[in-house]
Amino acid sequence: MSMKRDIKSMLLPELTEYFKSTNQQTYRAQQVFSWVHKGISSFSEMTNIPIALREKLEDEFFISVPVLVEKQISGIDGTVKYLWQVLDGDMVECVLMKYSHGNSICISTQIGCKMGCTFCASAIDGYKRNLHASEMIDQVLFTQKDYGERISNVVLMGIGEPLDNFDNVLRFYRLVTHADGACIGARHLTVSTCGIIENIDRLADYDVQFTLAVSLHAPDDDTRSVLMPISRNNAVKDLLAAGERYFKRTGRRVTYEYAMIDGVNDSPRQAELLSELMVNTSGHLNLIYLSNVHECVFKSSSKENFDIFTTALRKNGVSYTIRRSLGCDIDASCGQLRRRKLQHDNH
Repeated sequence: MSMKRDIKSMLLPELTEYFKSTNQQTYRAQQVFSWVHKGISSFSEMTNIPIALREKLEDEFFISVPVLVEKQISGIDGTVKYLWQVLDGDMVECVLMKYSHGNSICISTQIGCKMGCTFCASAIDGYKRNLHASEMIDQVLFTQKDYGERISNVVLMGIGEPLDNFDNVLRFYRLVTHADGACIGARHLTVSTCGIIENIDRLADYDVQFTLAVSLHAPDDDTRSVLMPISRNNAVKDLLAAGERYFKRTGRRVTYEYAMIDGVNDSPRQAELLSELMVNTSGHLNLIYLSNVHECVFKSSSKENFDIFTTALRKNGVSYTIRRSLGCDIDASCGQLRRRKLQHDNH
């Protein structure tokens, strides 16, 4: 298997070049590409491809097929949490959420995470590796197949930091938006980052039209450094400046995510500081009720503090949305289901 190439991670021009270099009819590349992105499990399912060519592809390539390890379904809102085993035996998480505008999936981009955000379970067991583009695509294709309904929106906000897996994420973007692939519109994709400034700038060099979401979570460097170690080298003002550069170069305004954490970032003073930041940016503010993580001491803000905070924002002319909380009765936040399964397997 290790000598075979990952066909699902290949872009159509790369696949076409392979067919050309092996003296095959190049139109077959599009047929094969389309089959692979239907979520098939073997080359034998490619019924319009000659048997000899299927056997050649089998000899040189593999098709990634994840195995469903566990599935949790919320009894409150129907949110579904999936735990998939990938080819090397490790596990990735994704979450399917139902909205009035269609089904959304939140997918992972790495196995583990390096960023160490203190309110998140993703990094507790450390970082193992980047996911390949195929392993990100599989979360969409096989969740869609299991659920039985089309997925129309994808959010890269699961385990891992997408901009720390830059090349594979960009490849995933090109694959998942392709007309012969999953054909999900670019503006129906959201990429979330904790704020790797150099890669935000790098991303603006590419012709991408997804929504960039930046995990802000505090309006001042001291608080943000406690919550997010990356902030020790990336000041809040510099992060917001990168967001403005991104907007000017792409025309896509940045969404700033702000998880409301009791006694940490929800004081009236911090509401004022956040207001000062947001009125001077083109970005949009999205407030979040913090998901409870068993291993984390932080809790979501009380309703009273949340109301005081949002009142101050409105008074200062800051527009915002509040993200709907889903999957509260299951392990819906990043990393929890995988961590629980790992702990179970180690006992």
